[in-house]
Amino acid sequence: MGVAKAALESAVRYIAAELGPKGIRVHAISPGPLATRAASGIPEFDELLDKAKAKAPARSLVSIEDVGIATAFLAHDAARLITGETLYIDGGYHIMD
Repeated sequence: MGVAKAALESAVRYIAAELGPKGIRVHAISPGPLATRAASGIPEFDELLDKAKAKAPARSLVSIEDVGIATAFLAHDAARLITGETLYIDGGYHIMD
């Protein structure tokens, strides 16, 4: 998974550089673990959620609403000079583990 994630983040930077002169912004969003129907099929997913909540500096799990709000911000003019970034929406979990 790490190699795929690194490739995606790199691709976002290259595409942002290519499309920036045309006024197109490009982002990647990396949410923390979300309790979804699909995730319920992952073995020991509840333990992963507990670990993320305990280790994240915010001591909270991400919700689909959190992801939507952050995505809406990136689409807003307030974020007009942000491009080529990977936005982690995980309560800081990515800096801990």
